[in-house]
Amino acid sequence: MPTQKAVVTATVGLHARPAAVFVRAATETGLPVTIRKPGAEDVDATSLLQVMTADFPVGCEVELSISDAALEGTHGWRKAEEALGSLCRLLESQGAS
Repeated sequence: MPTQKAVVTATVGLHARPAAVFVRAATETGLPVTIRKPGAEDVDATSLLQVMTADFPVGCEVELSISDAALEGTHGWRKAEEALGSLCRLLESQGAS
């Protein structure tokens, strides 16, 4: 299963606008992306309600992943890795002014 880690940098964490921007980007990948913080269950990264309810504060390390079942061959893995990399960069750039 492709996974990548990132740190939430938005000063409000993944709430309100930063959460909406992240969820929109996750949805646009067309892949079943999940997000979780250490010690917690995976949540659907394409669900604004689930992401905001899971409480990802500023400085929180998160793990993004995509189930192997959603991938087809090498091309699918490459698309998943690129999508996760893009989402990680987004999470880590939201705190930049």
